[in-house]
Amino acid sequence: MTSEMITARAAGTWKLGDLSVSRVGFGAMRLTGSAAFHNGTPSDRGRSIAVLRKAVELGVDHIDTAAFYFSALRAANELINTALAPYADDLVIATKVGPFRDYIGEWGTSARPDQLRGHVEENLRQLGRDHLDVVYLRRMRQDSIAEHFGALAELREAGLISHLGISAVEPRHLAEAQAIAPVVSVQNRYALDRPDPEADELLRLCGEQGIAFVPFYAVAGDTGERGATGAHDDEVLAVAQAHGVSPAQVRIAWTLHQGPHVLAIPGTGNPDHLAENVAAGAVRLTGDELARLNTARQQTG
Repeated sequence: MTSEMITARAAGTWKLGDLSVSRVGFGAMRLTGSAAFHNGTPSDRGRSIAVLRKAVELGVDHIDTAAFYFSALRAANELINTALAPYADDLVIATKVGPFRDYIGEWGTSARPDQLRGHVEENLRQLGRDHLDVVYLRRMRQDSIAEHFGALAELREAGLISHLGISAVEPRHLAEAQAIAPVVSVQNRYALDRPDPEADELLRLCGEQGIAFVPFYAVAGDTGERGATGAHDDEVLAVAQAHGVSPAQVRIAWTLHQGPHVLAIPGTGNPDHLAENVAAGAVRLTGDELARLNTARQQTG
């Protein structure tokens, strides 16, 4: 079976609150250029729109975005609006608030709690929606997230947001947020080549509580916002060869194998890579392969 024939449903589904999504979604960061934010060169607009429409054709029903995902000429939210509005009833769009970039793309100070409504409304305008399905509070190094998360909880009560998530947090922040309002998902950096005991603990806590764990940079690894890594451990290469897939697909498959509550949101501006990313949800790793990959991961640290 070719990648083009495999849909996102091959990975199974999970619920973000009352919203059912396929476990392989799509991250919009790479839609705007050859590298995220103001790095690299702006993308071809038509190609980015085609990638979004192809993602939906392949069964992707969970898109992760943010108003601060933009390059000199492209904005992820505008591309999503153009490509997919009017939106299908089963399409879940998640966005993040907290970080801020000015009009020339430079990072500004993170939002105060009283500024978060403006961040939410900016996403609403750009996406052309009257509510947001999921909004993450992206923690910006503050010790406590209670005041910021409380401000988003008020917007949830007002009907601007359906569900809340938290991002870039420590395990203690999950309990802090849960005491204020339900958390349906946690989005933290997590990758095969990046061992992190704190992230492992969050993964465990989310599984126990039925909360989605949504890793970012799972394919990019240490290269982060610059794009997918080209450095692959020998075990990753061996497993990829055994399954006849790419190393990136092995990394996505390993991510999904960390638990039924784990969602993957690989991003790309390349239609071929998109089909491969979605098809990774059909890759079934053996217990021995997982053990070998996990051993290599610990040795990386």
